[in-house]
Amino acid sequence: MATWGGGAVERRAVPAWIGRAFHRETWRRLRAGLGRVRRGRFWRAAAVVLAGIVGGWVGLAVGGQVLTPVGPADVDLSVSPSWRGETVINIAPLGKLAFDTHAAPLRFEATIAEIRLAAAEEMFQNPDSINRLGASIVADLKEGVVALAWRAVLFSVGTAALVSLLLFRNWLRCLGSALTALAMLAAAGGVAYLTFNPRAIAEPRYTGLLAGAPQVVGSAEDVINRFSEYQAQLAGLVANVSQLYQVTSALPVYEEDPSTIRILHVSDLHLNPAAWEVVGSLAEQFQVAAVVDSGDISDRGSAAEDVFMDRIADLDVPYVWVRGNHDSMGTQRAVAAQPNAVVLDDDVVEVAGLRFYGAGDPRYTPDKALDNPTEEEVAAIGAEQARRVEEAGVPVDVAVLHDPLQGEAFSGLVPLVLSGHGHNRWTQVRETGTRFFVQGSTGGAGLRGLEHDEPTPYQASVLYFDAETKRLQAWDDITLGGLGLSSVQIERHLEEDPDREITPAEETATPSGTAPPSPEASASPSPVPSPGASGSPR
Repeated sequence: MATWGGGAVERRAVPAWIGRAFHRETWRRLRAGLGRVRRGRFWRAAAVVLAGIVGGWVGLAVGGQVLTPVGPADVDLSVSPSWRGETVINIAPLGKLAFDTHAAPLRFEATIAEIRLAAAEEMFQNPDSINRLGASIVADLKEGVVALAWRAVLFSVGTAALVSLLLFRNWLRCLGSALTALAMLAAAGGVAYLTFNPRAIAEPRYTGLLAGAPQVVGSAEDVINRFSEYQAQLAGLVANVSQLYQVTSALPVYEEDPSTIRILHVSDLHLNPAAWEVVGSLAEQFQVAAVVDSGDISDRGSAAEDVFMDRIADLDVPYVWVRGNHDSMGTQRAVAAQPNAVVLDDDVVEVAGLRFYGAGDPRYTPDKALDNPTEEEVAAIGAEQARRVEEAGVPVDVAVLHDPLQGEAFSGLVPLVLSGHGHNRWTQVRETGTRFFVQGSTGGAGLRGLEHDEPTPYQASVLYFDAETKRLQAWDDITLGGLGLSSVQIERHLEEDPDREITPAEETATPSGTAPPSPEASASPSPVPSPGASGSPR
C-alpha cells in the first residue's frame, strides 16, 4: 500500500508477460521499418555506392603497384589511399624523401628496389650522361606511371565489382559498384593532375640516417638556380641516390659551392653534451662556413659550467654567439676564450662574408634576486640598439638576438633576424620585408626536455646565402628525435622573394644618449649588470 494525497492507494505490479509482449512488439516494428528502408531505392543505391567506394580503395591499396626501370634503378611505383596528398621516394635503408606534390587523397611512393651497378658506374664515368639522363628519366617515369594507372584501375574496379557481387549477388548492382569505383578513382586522379606542383621537388622532407642527409637532399644552390628545370632535378635526384647505393663503405663528400654561403643556426643548447655531437656532425656534413648560436648555451651560468664551452674549439669554423638569459657574463668570457669564437655584444662583425650584428640578452634569469627587465623594457632596449645601428650607417646582413622580442625593432632595418629562447622553431616575413627566424632547442632544452611526456626534439637549420647579395636563398630545417640521434628529418624551404625590398617600420620613440656601435670596437651597453662567473645563481 502507498499513500497519495492523504489517502491509501493500492499499487499493483504489471504482469511480466505484458512487459515481454510490449518489447517484442517494439522490436518487430523496428525490424519492419528497417526492412522497408532496405527495400527502398535510396538504401539500395547507397549500399551499391558504399560497396564501390570501399572495394575501390581496398583494391587500390592491394594492387596499386608496378615495377619499372628509371635510369640505372629498378623502381617499385605504388599508389594508395591517404589523408595527405604526397609523393614519397623510399631509399631504404638511407631514408625517405617526401614532397607535397598534389592535393588529392592519394599517396604515390617510389621505392628503389635495385640499382643496376653497371649502368650506375657507366653514368658516373661520363659526367655528361647525367645531364642527358633527364629526358630518359622523364620518359621512364611516364611509362611507369601509365602502367601504374592501368593496374590501379584494374584492381580498384575489379575489387569493387567482386565485393558488390558477393554482397548483392546481382550483376546490375555489381556494375554500379564498379562504375562508382571508376568514377572515384578518376576524380582523385583528376584532382592530383590539376593540383600537381613540380616545384615541390625543390622543398623535400627527408627522414632517415643523418650521415646520408646532405647527399640525398642535394645542394640548395642547384635547387635555387635550376628549380624550373624539372628534368635536370629528377636526374640529379637519381644520381644522388645511385651514388649513395654504389658507395656504401664511404659516403661521398657534400660538394661545396663557393657561390653559396652556408651557415648553421643553433640555439638553446642548455648544457646538453649531446648537442655538440649534433652541431659537429651537421657542420661537417653540410660543410658550413660558420655556426651562429643565438644564446642559452649554459643552464645556470655558473663557473662549473664553463668547461662546457671548451667544445667550441673542436669545431673547424667560426662560432658566432650572443648571450642568452641563462648565460652570465662569466659564460660570455668562457665563450670568448675559445680561439674560433666570435662574441657579439652590441657589435657589428663580418664573418664568412656576412655582416652580423648581435647583442646579449639584458636579463639573467637564474639569479632570482636580480631585478631583471620586463618584456616591455626588453623591447625598449632592443629598439635603442636598433636606433644606434641605424644611425651608425653600417649595413647589417643578419641580426642575432636571443629573444625575438628584443629583435622586433630591427624589422625594416635588416633582412634577417635570428633568435631562439622559446624552444620552438618558427619563421615569419613581416610587412617590412624582414624575416624573423626563431630556432628551437639544439640541445633538446637540456634536462627540461625530459620533463614532458614527449621529449623536446633537437632542432637546427642550415641557411643558404647568396655570396653577392648576402640574402637568404633557402634553408634546411633539421629535426632529430629527443631520445635518439641516429635518424633525422630535413625539410627544404625556398625563399620566395630573396631580393625583396626592406622598408623601414614606423618610427618608435627610444631612449637616447648612447654612442652608435663601431664595427671594430666591442662595447657592452647592457643596462643590467650580469654576475661574474664566480657568482652563484640562486
